[in-house]
Amino acid sequence: MNSLTPAGSRTHSQALQLRAERFFPGGVNSPVRAFGAVGGAPPFVERALGACLTDADGNRYIDYFGSWGPMILGHAFPPVVEAIQRAARNSASFGASTAAEADLAERVVACYPAIEKLRFVSSGTEATMSAIRLARAVTGRKIIVKFEGCYHGHADGLLVKAGSGVATFGIPGSAGVPEEIARLTLALPYNDLAAVETAFAAHPGAIAAVILEPVVGNAGCIPPAAGYLAGLRALTQKEGALLIADEVMTGFRVALGGALELYGVDADLVTLGKIVGGGLPVGVFGGKRRFMDLLAPLGPVYQAGTLSGNPLAMAAGIATLSYLQEHAAEVYPRLEATAKSVFEGVAAEAARAGVTLTLNRVGSMGTWFFTAGPVTNYAQAAQSDTAAFGRFHRAMLEQGVWLPPSQFEAAFLSTAHGEAEIAATIAAAREAFKDLG
Repeated sequence: MNSLTPAGSRTHSQALQLRAERFFPGGVNSPVRAFGAVGGAPPFVERALGACLTDADGNRYIDYFGSWGPMILGHAFPPVVEAIQRAARNSASFGASTAAEADLAERVVACYPAIEKLRFVSSGTEATMSAIRLARAVTGRKIIVKFEGCYHGHADGLLVKAGSGVATFGIPGSAGVPEEIARLTLALPYNDLAAVETAFAAHPGAIAAVILEPVVGNAGCIPPAAGYLAGLRALTQKEGALLIADEVMTGFRVALGGALELYGVDADLVTLGKIVGGGLPVGVFGGKRRFMDLLAPLGPVYQAGTLSGNPLAMAAGIATLSYLQEHAAEVYPRLEATAKSVFEGVAAEAARAGVTLTLNRVGSMGTWFFTAGPVTNYAQAAQSDTAAFGRFHRAMLEQGVWLPPSQFEAAFLSTAHGEAEIAATIAAAREAFKDLG
């Protein structure tokens, strides 16, 4: 079936879903995959190439979640596939150091001046969890400031008023998190610098770090207000707290040097993931040398991982970052132009159909919020008509366009998305909005 052809039967996918439900809670290994927020049965993916996914029934879809961000060069990008194959011939894991770890680290550091030293882990959750442990050790303080709708993985203290699946399912936190731990996290409204100032005044000398997504992606795409990131940087320096930039999603996507480059801001610690692994599981936390040297074996802060620096993930990451570095002058303008055409084209179709939308976009990530807007924080995002988004999602899927299955997840593009995908997506939206206007 052509990628521009409406999807057909999903009989095999539905059978696979029923089988999966025998083994996994909800039939999934990550909650948003269950389509609970949008309705309908999720297709089971069999393979992917470029900008398209193919399900178990042979239906092809234009992909706008890209494995939740890492597939910036498209699926099965040949240099990445070849790098993984070469590495696999030497074994999938050693549990010992390899030269590839420093090869990839060198590329990360070249793009992120804020990172003088780093450590590889296997997930974004591990990266943020470790960065916070380090921040507490550096400052000798306990309290962490985060922002409503920002998701930093599923470590206990970070699930307070979090984004991603927590927001999708309307959960204020998570069962199983002790109150004693939750009390050490202050969840504040994003884009409200005065709220952060008030928190520091109410907890003098007690806040270890402020952690945020510089561009929120886990409550839908929400960019920072002018001066907001610089204000946080100045305030944390004044108060002796660390600023942690969680760029697991935005790193290497909104710019080669991520949001820190895009907005010209420094940070004490940075977490990365997604694109760094080229589609394989990788997380990174890094920052100023004086902080990172507190990690064992040099210092008293313990952190470890058997699969950290996995050779297959390092190979995929090297291939991906090398390509982005060498072709940055072409890649990022192309992504900007494609994203502008897609996101604004769909928004224009909504306007023609009389459907109320607010479009937020930063580079190749963005969200169509089904609300009059503006959307500058999670509270405003939560005013969206999620039922309308669900109908839109189902209609787009039937037209062969697969969007993130939640109003509160950003959509992503890759360099593999071209004119045909743009045209097909806008045409699909035109049909979808006929039933929503």
